[in-house]
Amino acid sequence: MRGSRGHKLILFFCCLLCCWASIMAQKKLADAPKIAPALLVQDLQTLHSILEHNHPSLYWYTPKDSMDMHFNAALHAVSDSMAAWQFKNVVATYLSNIKCGHTSVHYSTRLTKQYKAYRYPQFPFLLKVWKDSAVVLASLNTKDSVLKRGTIITAINQTPIKKVIDSIYATMSTDGNSINFKSQVLSNNFSGWYKSRFGDADTVYQISFIDSIGNISTAAVPAYSPAKPIPDSAVVQNIKQPKPAPIKKWNLTIDSVTHTAFMRVTSFSGEGLRKFIRRSFKQIHTAGAKNLVIDLRENGGGNIKNSTLLTKYLIDHSFKIADSVVANNRGIGKVPTSSFFNVVYYALAKAVISKKEQDGKYHFKRFEKHYYEPITKDHFDGDIYVLQGGYTFSASTLFIAPIMEQKNVTLIGEETGGGYYGNSAMMIPNVKLPNSGLQCRLPLYRLVMDKTRPKGNGIMPDILVEPSSYAIKKGFDLKMETVKKIIAEKN
Repeated sequence: MRGSRGHKLILFFCCLLCCWASIMAQKKLADAPKIAPALLVQDLQTLHSILEHNHPSLYWYTPKDSMDMHFNAALHAVSDSMAAWQFKNVVATYLSNIKCGHTSVHYSTRLTKQYKAYRYPQFPFLLKVWKDSAVVLASLNTKDSVLKRGTIITAINQTPIKKVIDSIYATMSTDGNSINFKSQVLSNNFSGWYKSRFGDADTVYQISFIDSIGNISTAAVPAYSPAKPIPDSAVVQNIKQPKPAPIKKWNLTIDSVTHTAFMRVTSFSGEGLRKFIRRSFKQIHTAGAKNLVIDLRENGGGNIKNSTLLTKYLIDHSFKIADSVVANNRGIGKVPTSSFFNVVYYALAKAVISKKEQDGKYHFKRFEKHYYEPITKDHFDGDIYVLQGGYTFSASTLFIAPIMEQKNVTLIGEETGGGYYGNSAMMIPNVKLPNSGLQCRLPLYRLVMDKTRPKGNGIMPDILVEPSSYAIKKGFDLKMETVKKIIAEKN
């Protein structure tokens, strides 16, 4: 009897635990813990003070009176208590007006763990977004049979897709006036951005779309929540799951028929990249390749030393990184004490590399004055094709800028997300807001690549190839097919 009663108690607590887990899994963002408005105002005032003292390009695109207006709008937006996800939208909207792609807000590690319980349900489709368009890439609900890949979405819950996209864009940062970076970031995680911006929708979404005969139709699609794994037995639980294969950040393939090397570089950071670059050009030289395609569409930037090394294998003249690389001050002032390590580390680093000039600013003279020479061994002198897009950002544009005017270089794709004139980056500490726990990225240097260039946009391609719903539907890479066609016709 005692054993039976014990089993019943265990069963009762297991059921209770399962019910609790189910409730936790269905948490609504509306139920997230709230923060008092006075504390949120204090966070905004702290952030505003930090930006005014440290951000090198706070008024580069938006004048001070306009930034002050946006700051006041943020203060008025927190007239009531808010959860961290709501306040994040307020901060993000304020920061987006700086028009600096390296200045953004995100959750701390603690908040990220806390908000995992609010992740689902989500918008049920992966979408490719550009300009005013949104096209289905895949359905998260695998049984959905109405909206196939390539379907054009016109509205979500009766809100036109342009209004949905613009509302999300208002919380995203980019360099200058280019929205290509925003469109690519949004395409990478539309469901997450949609939930972050609009909160929890109903359990069913009303999706308006263009059907197969060109008419606008509407379908009711359930929100997505992943199925819970149900172990078959205790034995299943003990099976070791294989570790996923590491994602390669870069690779090289050589087509001996067309004498073309294809180099894909998704980041300029990572151990082994310099070795990969040197080894690749040796292989390209040995193979006698006449064409080189460099795919930077997924490259959000990274270490300038690495991007410079790649440039040196392709450029036909000496070059420098920038006309000016400038910080407001030598230290980091008005930063919360919770970021004390950042204050000390970055203040010391800036003191080592910076020198105060007559303009009262602190200049990184190495990048302003030093000229780099081309690497002669295994240097590539054939035709170069660079594939670029909205996510081609930061160090990627620093790579493209010195070579783009060469006669043997052709840029293919879309406007880069990274600025053509320059950006604010170099050193980017995270500043923690004391009450909300949100973290803001704070670039410390303003880098002007070429002061004679117009300011406000990314690098424009020589051959514009925009996304296509037809290409998405058929599953082919339009930009890569374009460059292959050019090479074939040349041959």
